[in-house]
Amino acid sequence: MKPTLETIIQWGDCDEAGIVFYPRFFYWMDSAFQGLLRSHGWNQRKLRSMFGTSGTPLVKATANFLSPATYDDVLVVSAGISRWGNSSFEVAFKGAVDGRPIFEGSETRVWLVPTGGRPKAGAVPETFRKMLGEPTAKGGED
Repeated sequence: MKPTLETIIQWGDCDEAGIVFYPRFFYWMDSAFQGLLRSHGWNQRKLRSMFGTSGTPLVKATANFLSPATYDDVLVVSAGISRWGNSSFEVAFKGAVDGRPIFEGSETRVWLVPTGGRPKAGAVPETFRKMLGEPTAKGGED
């Protein structure tokens, strides 16, 4: 996995105790996935135009919170593919502050294709798979 997001935690990201409010981690995981795409020169618009996809929506998201983080901390989130399926894929995440593990998480995303009616899951293109690479061990390095 490689760092795909670096952000300074803001006062508004925290609860009354000054600890990051847990939904913010899910936002940062999504942002890190978008950063993973950008690190390969792609974004959601480019995926739509190149592959005709309707998007890569989430069907599952999980997180384990390992250590608290607070405002003014610099959070670095790393992302990488941990599993490829036919029409879905899983992205693993690790977040750290000064090398201290803060959270680990995952997202399962579906490759959505238009059908003229309600979109449905379609096969993930080989070009996309090759671009993002082979799955890494969950939480492992490239």
